[in-house]
Amino acid sequence: MKIILTQEVTGLGTPGDIVEVKDGYGRNYLLPQGYAIPWSKGGEKQIVTIRRARSAREIRDLGHANEVKAQLEGLTVKLSVRAGKEGRLYGSVTSAEVVEAVQKAGGPQLDRRRLELPGHVKSVGDYKVQIKLHPEVAAVFTLKVTAAK
Repeated sequence: MKIILTQEVTGLGTPGDIVEVKDGYGRNYLLPQGYAIPWSKGGEKQIVTIRRARSAREIRDLGHANEVKAQLEGLTVKLSVRAGKEGRLYGSVTSAEVVEAVQKAGGPQLDRRRLELPGHVKSVGDYKVQIKLHPEVAAVFTLKVTAAK
């Protein structure tokens, strides 16, 4: 089955790539999850817009990735969320909330899908968050989760 990827899939490709996969994998996983669209002549025209959107948010090259890494590692990100008396959060911290907190702290705009949280963040404290900026570069920064007043 030929499909066009709309999101990055580990081991398969990046958005805008046309790949050949087994029918069941495409039909039962990639298409329902929104990771891909079926290949067609009209779908090939969408590749241009998918690639343009990807290049707008993508790290340009290895040098740029190292600059962003240096900027992130010097940053302490604070996130204030609702919590109970013993420091347990109501819900958990999402990657979208972390990306928003990085921007508020003066950091660069990041892609939330490349963020790797250390499990489920469900209590107040300090956490090490990793983000893959480039296939060869990953940055680690500290996330301080505090209880909102």
